[in-house]
Amino acid sequence: MTVRPPRRALSFKRRLLKWYRKVGRDLPWRRSSDPYEILVSEFMLQQTQVSRVQDYYPRFLGRYPTIEALSRATPSQVRESWDGLGYYRRAENLHRLSRIVMQEHDGVLPSQPDALKRLPGVGTYTAGAISTFAYRRRTPAVDTNAERVMRRVFLPRLDAGAAAARRIRHLVQSLLPVNGDAAWEFNQGLMDLGATICTARTPRCDACPVRPACATGRPRTRRSRADR
Repeated sequence: MTVRPPRRALSFKRRLLKWYRKVGRDLPWRRSSDPYEILVSEFMLQQTQVSRVQDYYPRFLGRYPTIEALSRATPSQVRESWDGLGYYRRAENLHRLSRIVMQEHDGVLPSQPDALKRLPGVGTYTAGAISTFAYRRRTPAVDTNAERVMRRVFLPRLDAGAAAARRIRHLVQSLLPVNGDAAWEFNQGLMDLGATICTARTPRCDACPVRPACATGRPRTRRSRADR
């Protein structure tokens, strides 16, 4: 599926990247380029608030610093290390994944989304997140926050559903910078914008850095040439 970048796409991209580079959240997993460490963070962040993950993340890595170390643990040890985070199926899948990677991939986490999605507990978003955040690939990473931003900015009348989600992923793909580091920043910026400003219940449109490019929150004034 090919999606042409919509109007205001360039303005949106520039504004998002400028904002993220200035005020993006400083999170421990964003300081790492280790695929295993990023994998652990993505599993923990599934259905868990960032603030809670920040407490558990360093402790878990302290006990299992590598994917090999995790693969050698017993299921009960992994569950004990996960205790308090909830949704223990995530810990089970992460443990199973570590053993599969050691046995079938020589201990190296795949970089391609299609290969990642064949691993336990890895869906479309997690595969995209690992691919772009660990390997700097030009891959969409569209979580709930990013999808909300894209919908409000470009597709406010789009119906919900699987087809809509695919359309949004293709749209993000069309907007991603070619450079891998910039694609990393773009994906992180989308998430941060949705988590801190373009929130589900009370979006802060007055403080939004991409408001002039947004179909939902754009002020009803004449646009400048730069935003056309």
